[in-house]
Amino acid sequence: MRFTQVAFPLLILFTLISCKPNTGAKDDGGVDDSDLNGYNDKTFFKTDGQEILNRQGEPVVIKGFGLGGWLLPEGYMFNISAPDGGSPTSIRRQIEDLIGPADTEEWFQLFRDNYVQEADIIAMKEWGADHIRFPFHYNLFYDIDTDEFIDEGFDRLDQLLVWCKRHRVDVILDMHAAPGAQNDGPISDSDGTARLWTESETYWPITVKVWEEIARQYKDETIIIGYDLINEPVTPDGYGGRDLARLYGQLTTAIRKIDENHILFIEGNYYATTFDFLTPPFDDNMVYAFHKYWNETDQGTIQYLLNIRSQHNVPLWLGESGENSNPWFYETIKLMERNNVGWNWWTHKKLETITSPLSAPTNENYEKVLEYWRGGNRPSVSEAKDGLFKMAEDLQIENTTRRPDVIAALFSPSFGTINEPYKELTIPGNIKAVDYDIGTNNVSYWDVEYKRVSSDDAQNNGNNGWEYRNDGVDIQSSEDPANEYNVGWIETGEWMEYTVEVTEGTYDMTARIASAINSSELLLQLDGVSLTGTVDVPNTGGYQTWQRLRLGTADFPSGTYTLRLTAVTGGFNITELNFE
Repeated sequence: MRFTQVAFPLLILFTLISCKPNTGAKDDGGVDDSDLNGYNDKTFFKTDGQEILNRQGEPVVIKGFGLGGWLLPEGYMFNISAPDGGSPTSIRRQIEDLIGPADTEEWFQLFRDNYVQEADIIAMKEWGADHIRFPFHYNLFYDIDTDEFIDEGFDRLDQLLVWCKRHRVDVILDMHAAPGAQNDGPISDSDGTARLWTESETYWPITVKVWEEIARQYKDETIIIGYDLINEPVTPDGYGGRDLARLYGQLTTAIRKIDENHILFIEGNYYATTFDFLTPPFDDNMVYAFHKYWNETDQGTIQYLLNIRSQHNVPLWLGESGENSNPWFYETIKLMERNNVGWNWWTHKKLETITSPLSAPTNENYEKVLEYWRGGNRPSVSEAKDGLFKMAEDLQIENTTRRPDVIAALFSPSFGTINEPYKELTIPGNIKAVDYDIGTNNVSYWDVEYKRVSSDDAQNNGNNGWEYRNDGVDIQSSEDPANEYNVGWIETGEWMEYTVEVTEGTYDMTARIASAINSSELLLQLDGVSLTGTVDVPNTGGYQTWQRLRLGTADFPSGTYTLRLTAVTGGFNITELNFE
C-alpha cells in the first residue's frame, strides 16, 4: 500500500512499518517497463481554443474505446441480475455468498488479469483507435476505512501505460466511481444515494485526495492525455450545478498545484448532458465532456453543445456512447467527426454481446449461477466456482468472438456507402440468411426499425431479436434443426444483400422458411435482375415450423455479384438460401 497521513499515532506507526512511503515519485509496482518500443515523447496533449492538440501541436479528432467492465464491473455486461442493477459491491457480495470471500478475491484478480491484456490494446489500435478511457473505482487506489492508498490500482494502471506506450495508444483517466457515489445508480457503485453530494463534507476531501495522488504519481506521463474528473454526475434533489461546479473547482485547484500539464475533462450534470453553472471555463486546459445515448443522430441533438464550444472557445469530447445498433453507431460517429468532436465508445468487450467488438462466451455452470441470481436453484459451491472461474478465463481476447460489423460501423469509411462481405459466400452453395453484407441501413439491407432513439421506448428499440449481429435486421435463435439463427419479424419491403462469388451454371434455388400467415411473398435478384419472380411463401403452421420452399431454376454467369432477397410482402422467417 502507498502511505498517506492518518489520524491516530498507532495507526501511523503501523502504516510506516507495513506500507510503502509516499515520496512523491511514481512507484511502478514492479511493472517491467524496459521495452517501450522506443517511446520517449516529452510533450503533452493540450487545448488551443476549440481544438485538442496532440503532442506535435496538431489539431486532432481523437477516437477510442472505454475499458468498461474491467475495474468496475456492471451487472448488465455479464447478464447479472441484482436488486440494485448490479453494482460492483453487490456483484462481489453475490459471488461471496456462493464461493466465499477468499475464492471471490481470487476470482476478481483473475477477472481483472484477463479482461484487459496487452492483446486488447493491440487489437483496438489495429481497428483504428488512438486512445482508451481508463474507468476506475476510487477504492482500487484508496482504502476509505484505513486512509491508505492501495497498490493494485496504481500497479494495474502502470502496466496499462507500458502497453499503451509500446503501441502508441493514449490514455484518459476516468474516475468512474467516486467516493460516496456521484449518482444513485449501480454505475457509481452507489447504495441508492449519491452521497458525494448529500455528505460532501466527508466525500469531497477524499475525492480531492485521490486525484491529488494520481496527479502526483502521473504528472510526467505524456501517454496520458488527461483526467476525466467525475463520470456521469447526477446531483439529487436539493443539490445542483452549483455544487458540481464547486467540486470541480476544488479538484482543479488541487490538481493544478501538482500537475499543470494534463487536460481536465469536465463532464456535465445529469449523466454528462447539461453544463449549467459549468461555464465559463475555469481552467485554460480543459475540455467539456458529454455522453450520448438513445436519441436521434441529427445536428439538433448536439447543437446546444456546439454553441457552448463556440461561445466559450473550449473543445468538446464525446466521452461515452454506444449500446445501440450499428447504423446508430455510424451516424453518431459521422455526426461527431463532421463537427470536429472526438469520441470514445463504450465498451470494447462484454459477455455474450452483439453491441461491442468483442464478445466473451458464457458456460453451463456460469448460467447456473445466473439462474440462481434470477431466483432459481442454488448451484453447488463447485459448480459456482467452476462457472465463475471459467467465465473469467474466457475473457482473454483469444477466447472471444470478434464482431466485424461493429468494428466496421465504428471505423470503416465505406460502411455508409458500400457493401462489404460479412463472409465468403459462393454459388453453388448454401447461404445463411443472417450472413448479409456489412453496411448501414439502406446500403447492405433495409429494415423499417433500425436504431433506438429513446430510453423510454422499449418497443421501438431498433431490433427485435438481438442475436448474432447488431444491425436493424431482426435475428433470433432458431428452432430450425439445420440452422442456429433465423431472420424474423420481416416487414413488407425489407431486403438484404449478399456479395457472392458465382461459378457459371444452372442452379436449383430453395429457401428454408417458416410462416403463420398465407399472404407472404419474396423475390430474389442478382445485380438487380430477377432470378425468381415473386414467390408465394406458404403458411407452414408457425414461425418456427420450418420447411424448404422451391424458388425455381436460373442460369448464373460467373463473377462477383450482389444477391438481393426482398420481402415483397412480409410475415415470414428465413434461415437459408440454397443453390445446387
